[in-house]
Amino acid sequence: MFLSVLIGYFLVLMIVSRLVNRNGSNVDFFTGGRRSPWYLVAFGMVGASVSGVTFVSVPGMVLRSDMTYLQTCMGFILGYVVVAFVLLPIYYRLKLTSIYTVLQPMGDEAHKTGTLFFIVSKLLGSSAKFFVPCYIISESLGAPMSLTVVAMMLLIWCYTHRGGIRTLVWTDVLQTCCMLTALLLITYTVADKLGYSAADAVTAVYNDSHSRIFEFGDWSSSQHFVKAFVSGIFIVIVMTGLDQDMMQKNLTCKSLRDAQKDMCCYGMAFVPVNLLFLALGVLLAQLYDSMGLLLPEKGDALLTTLVADGTLGNMVMLFFCIGIVAASFSTIDGSLTSLTTCMCVDVLKRQDDERLRKSVHMVMAVLMMLCVMIYHFVGITSLIDAVYTLVSYTYGPLLGLFAVSPFVRGYQVRGVSAVCIVSPLLCYALSILVPQYTGYHFGYELLLLNGMMTFSGVWLLKIRKK
Repeated sequence: MFLSVLIGYFLVLMIVSRLVNRNGSNVDFFTGGRRSPWYLVAFGMVGASVSGVTFVSVPGMVLRSDMTYLQTCMGFILGYVVVAFVLLPIYYRLKLTSIYTVLQPMGDEAHKTGTLFFIVSKLLGSSAKFFVPCYIISESLGAPMSLTVVAMMLLIWCYTHRGGIRTLVWTDVLQTCCMLTALLLITYTVADKLGYSAADAVTAVYNDSHSRIFEFGDWSSSQHFVKAFVSGIFIVIVMTGLDQDMMQKNLTCKSLRDAQKDMCCYGMAFVPVNLLFLALGVLLAQLYDSMGLLLPEKGDALLTTLVADGTLGNMVMLFFCIGIVAASFSTIDGSLTSLTTCMCVDVLKRQDDERLRKSVHMVMAVLMMLCVMIYHFVGITSLIDAVYTLVSYTYGPLLGLFAVSPFVRGYQVRGVSAVCIVSPLLCYALSILVPQYTGYHFGYELLLLNGMMTFSGVWLLKIRKK
């Protein structure tokens, strides 16, 4: 079934790619001609944000932390407002292709350091997300993991190597439709297995012990409301506002006003989508109980176990295949495009060289495949936490660099690379030592601490230009 879905889905994407992109120029690859309708970008970005990791891991979160993840999602909304009305005006005023060009006034070292940190972060994070569908498809087909990874990446490369961001704006719309349809139909099927109507399902989720959203009591908990909410704000600022992948799509809109409408609408959609994922997790836990089954030890297996053994039926298996493939393609195709853009524009500074752009695109695809295989051999237990932990360490320096850049204009800054390496290492040491001596456990706020360390280090190293 996975094979049929994969082939059919790929053919549809290739048709869409051919229809919206005929010349495959560098301008279309990097900026989409800056004429994308804002509502299409907004809708498509929902699918781009919901990866295969989200599809598998978010429902399982209810087993260990109930629905407290929504506290972080609430912080996301304020984060999107900051991105829309603080960062987007800067990017549009400067008419940027790559957002890391903002760091150029601090010097080449800061510019290239920020870009390389993004490249490393995106490679590690996207590979972790890509691992999920590759593993599931490999197990379902009984195919070697290496063959599955190569085949999946080849399919994605085929429809992105010519059109780039212009193609992705349209294919993301298709992929968001598929992902949301799959999520709704799977949730309906699970509720039907429990004998619930739509109203019954809402009541059952509301009354379940796993429906707890807010945590105000235990300050040392990483799920405490203040920590989760503030972390959500900065996760969005960094993962969206300072992420070339996400911002490149917004920068294809016709005007700043359109891009701001796109960002605000997309931000508001994030809470209900994740609420539905978590509600599905609660219903799945109830289904396990009604069937007398033991809950899986790993939350990631909450949905996949019932899908794999056929408990939910062939239709759910089909929807699950579509949802996983759509979410994963939408995440990885954007990552490849943004990585190619940053290498060509910021590192190599040859954005007009079409032959170089295509070569870089291929190299990035190969690097991502290698990262997926490393994850396969090492193993990841809780994928969504692993992705956010990576973000805390590698995106923190980006947050610090963007925050400090307005305050060091007119100064020379040397040693930026050293600061950006030392800050994550210090944060990692603190994440180990602080719980041992104080009992306090860091959550996603480690991202903010990392950024503050980078900000302070760069500020202290500034030297006024003569």
